[in-house]
Amino acid sequence: MSNAKAIFKDAMILTAITLVAGFLLGLVFQVTAAPREQAAKAQTEAAYKSVFADASSFEDKKDFDGDAATKLVQKADADYATVKITGVSEAKGSDGKTLGYVITVVTKSYGGDATLAMGVTNEGVLNGYSITDISDTPGLGMKAKEAKFMDQFKNLAAGTLKVTKSSPAGDGEIEAISGATITSAAVIRAVNAGFVYFQSLGGGAK
Repeated sequence: MSNAKAIFKDAMILTAITLVAGFLLGLVFQVTAAPREQAAKAQTEAAYKSVFADASSFEDKKDFDGDAATKLVQKADADYATVKITGVSEAKGSDGKTLGYVITVVTKSYGGDATLAMGVTNEGVLNGYSITDISDTPGLGMKAKEAKFMDQFKNLAAGTLKVTKSSPAGDGEIEAISGATITSAAVIRAVNAGFVYFQSLGGGAK
């Protein structure tokens, strides 16, 4: 009987510890929710600003439908079968007019999903892109976040880009990251898909 009582007592203690720990974890999560949300928002704003420096603010496109946008680009080309358009924000000038769009695209890369934001002006010119999430190999695929590769995308007109290992790259070509062709192709695929979706916006606000 004493053994049973001891086991029961230990079980009750463990239960109490589990309940208290769960309560404290929940409390910590609630307390840190707002700061985490603010940090995520600040990170997003920084990414948007990096691809649309002329914008004073960004507003989510009210009628955006992620599923419809994704279906549109996937239908356009078999190469976009794994691409998703997950967000679109209007880049606003100081006068409140729409200067263009920041399009968020998710694509399959070497290490899994890679997410990038690309800024496109109303005239169909790519300001550049900013990677917000990637899990590729450090020192190789992660070079997609370095200026040497990223700068190739600046001030390009909407169209279909291709990856090349040749240097220098020709018109409509992007020189691949050495040893990371898969990552290079993934970024180009995402940008091309983003261009397709941009065209569906009618070339931007008038």
